[in-house]
Amino acid sequence: METSEIIKKVRKIEIKTRGLSSNIFAGQYHSAFKGRGMAFSEVREYQFGDDVRDIDWNVTARFHRPYVKVFEEERELTVMLLIDVSGSLDFGTQKQMKRDMVTEIAATIAFSAIQNNDKIGVVFFSDKIEKYIPPKKGRKHILYIIREMLDFHPESKRTDVKQAVEFLSSVQKRRTTAFILSDFYVRNDFMQSLQIANRKHDVVAIQVYDQRAKELPDVGLMRVVDAETGFEQYVDTSSKRLRDSYRKYWMNRQTRLLETFNKSNVDNVSIATNEDFVKALMMLFKQRS
Repeated sequence: METSEIIKKVRKIEIKTRGLSSNIFAGQYHSAFKGRGMAFSEVREYQFGDDVRDIDWNVTARFHRPYVKVFEEERELTVMLLIDVSGSLDFGTQKQMKRDMVTEIAATIAFSAIQNNDKIGVVFFSDKIEKYIPPKKGRKHILYIIREMLDFHPESKRTDVKQAVEFLSSVQKRRTTAFILSDFYVRNDFMQSLQIANRKHDVVAIQVYDQRAKELPDVGLMRVVDAETGFEQYVDTSSKRLRDSYRKYWMNRQTRLLETFNKSNVDNVSIATNEDFVKALMMLFKQRS
């Protein structure tokens, strides 16, 4: 991509996503993630209206009356974006490619983070760690991240979420809010690594998918290529049996993925490329508030 073209695209994404962060997500991001950036301060006696989830049961048992933990908000959070750059992201049959939507979502989160005075860093991953950008603050840093997202060329086309999550745990010593942005087309199990990471950090999964991954159209003979392995075959989409089998495969895969997130206690959202990601993010933030 030409440098002038990249600059134009960066500016276009900045105008759109910075506006979303300022106008739509004002306060939403802060209330959704502030609770994970709280440091324990002291205990005091329970007062009417206190959140029962803050009760310190050890102290309560010792003094035979309820005590709650008091937290004070840490001055800043560190936000990490774990961005899938594998071959399967270069696909889109609806409004846009999956990679384009991932870029816009990542930029929106990044601008929300700096408005909250948080640091933001990035891990680009395929089936290996392609690039690590350490957390920093400021608009200049975010524009650099967006530029990298637009013009990054990974060495590998395959996906390994497990390795990305393990890298997060090794590189970030302090508690971090981490967003995994991927289509989660994975061939290996990453539940254990995710559970370990989410005990130390606050991990959020954002799945971006294309409608065609869910349902095949009835258009006769179709050439299908696996973007990660290069495997190519022709399928007869006029076969209802094939379309039903394809839909069933998608549903089973999604069920396993949701099971992984739920068992790991990871908040998650799935967004199709023809959907409004703003609504999806708003719902995700609202659930966490």
